[in-house]
Amino acid sequence: MADRVAVITGAGSGIGRASALALLAGGWSVALAGRRKEALEETAGMGTAGHSLAVPTDVTEPEQVAALFAATREKFGRVDMLFNNAGGNVPSTNFGDFTWEMWTKVVAVNLNAMFLCANAAFRMMRDQNPQGGRIINNGSISAHVPRPGSAAYTTTKHAVTGLTKSIALDGRQYDICSGQIDIGNAATPMTARSTNGQMQPYGQMAVEARMDVNHVGAQVAFMANLPLESNVQFVTIMATKMPFIGRG
Repeated sequence: MADRVAVITGAGSGIGRASALALLAGGWSVALAGRRKEALEETAGMGTAGHSLAVPTDVTEPEQVAALFAATREKFGRVDMLFNNAGGNVPSTNFGDFTWEMWTKVVAVNLNAMFLCANAAFRMMRDQNPQGGRIINNGSISAHVPRPGSAAYTTTKHAVTGLTKSIALDGRQYDICSGQIDIGNAATPMTARSTNGQMQPYGQMAVEARMDVNHVGAQVAFMANLPLESNVQFVTIMATKMPFIGRG
């Protein structure tokens, strides 16, 4: 385990931070990517056992993604796992009022950046020796069913599923596997609004249950620690009592 290397995007907080800490505790070396240098360094300071590298990165910019993987190669020599975690959203907006600017903002980080990071990781995994690695994409329960007013977010998360499948198929010959983790209501800043209520499909606000984000980190670590002969293709982890089963 000590010589395994991971890249995690969105590592400055929430799910990315929890996953990074779980891997560091297991002896992984981890390149931490995100826009906020201070938050990345805070994550690095919380880690134990493994080695970390903070690389401030806007994952929507191709040149910065290339620099992230170049820095990882220079520091650690290879990459064994990418957790393609960074994502974002805009306020809930009915489709009729959704703007082009809102659409492109969400697509840039939730889909284009997913491609950029996975593509760079794939090439590095293909060309390194020993060959191979694992790419884990952060989907969402929105990859299955939408929330009201979430056209761009839901569309991108459905697209992540197609990307995950394509990577898994094209990566077989290079010992590169790809899986997707669909997460529902982990207790992070992004879901803090759930504590005050979320709009439900029946037109009313309701408080939704959340779960400990460290449970997500543990699931990512489980997927990452599998040998490449095995793969968790899709997994859903969610707060037990949140409205997903039966949503709508």
